[in-house]
Amino acid sequence: MLEFRTPAAVIEAMVALGGEAYFGEPVTVLEHCLQAAFFARRDASTDALVVAALLHDIGHLLHTEGENAADSGLDTRHEELADRMLATHLPKAVTEPIRLHVAAKRYLCFAAPAYRNALSPSSELSLQLQGGPMTAREAEEFLAGPSARDAVALRRWDDEAKIPNLPVPPISEYLPQLKTLWR
Repeated sequence: MLEFRTPAAVIEAMVALGGEAYFGEPVTVLEHCLQAAFFARRDASTDALVVAALLHDIGHLLHTEGENAADSGLDTRHEELADRMLATHLPKAVTEPIRLHVAAKRYLCFAAPAYRNALSPSSELSLQLQGGPMTAREAEEFLAGPSARDAVALRRWDDEAKIPNLPVPPISEYLPQLKTLWR
């Protein structure tokens, strides 16, 4: 498994491994992550949340299950893998929205039925593997967490970030923010 010792190593891993198709979507993993970061910046988010958007799916680059894991009925728990790999070096303002972005999808499917109807087929498949929509009790517990709002914002950018050929800044543009947050 990769180990991220420096911000540059994170960027290098994303470039080297992010060219794979993004699980049934019309973009690569790297394109998806760059678009999410672009949307977070567009919405004048904090540096921590922009970096969270950039790195939210890095766990997909770390597991060994392959692109079609969901088709095989496997939940790779990419959000937990990313959290384990990044928590040593980045503050909770970055890692908690990443760790919770799957829970945010489950929450939004409970709270806003129209949200679920707009999910891509790949997101719908992964939703089932991730536990389906939250129950009322799960939603209440989720919302009580300090990072729930940021996780929901990240989830919205995640859902939006599937646009083929969208011009966005290169990943190198995010290195200064990542360096500032790195410890």
